[in-house]
Amino acid sequence: MTSDEFNDVCRALPATTHVVQWGGADVWKVGGKVFAIGGWNGGDAGITFKVTGIAYELLKDRPGLRPAPYLASRGLTWIQHHGRPGLSDAELCDYIRHSYQMVAGSLSGKRRRELGLAETSPAAARRS
Repeated sequence: MTSDEFNDVCRALPATTHVVQWGGADVWKVGGKVFAIGGWNGGDAGITFKVTGIAYELLKDRPGLRPAPYLASRGLTWIQHHGRPGLSDAELCDYIRHSYQMVAGSLSGKRRRELGLAETSPAAARRS
């Protein structure tokens, strides 16, 4: 996945913001909370995203994936896609979208409403 493709996937999600920080990384947030980080060092992508505990256990030892530097060392369930074979672009897009949903769903109801994201709440998901 290229940096443009990564940014396009993240940009398409509702109420997201983008900043470049941490040495030139593309950092995507919803409600001020990070859901995806993309860095390109010499053309190699390092794409970091939040996962569930189960997904973390399944992905952390797969070739091309690893516990996300800094984040996972703090006990957080974040994975970094850093090489091949890793994930396909389609799988990577799905994980980025799921990371967004988890982070958006963790925002307060008031904050989700302010952002127009009330439907991302866990209760709303159960009703549909």
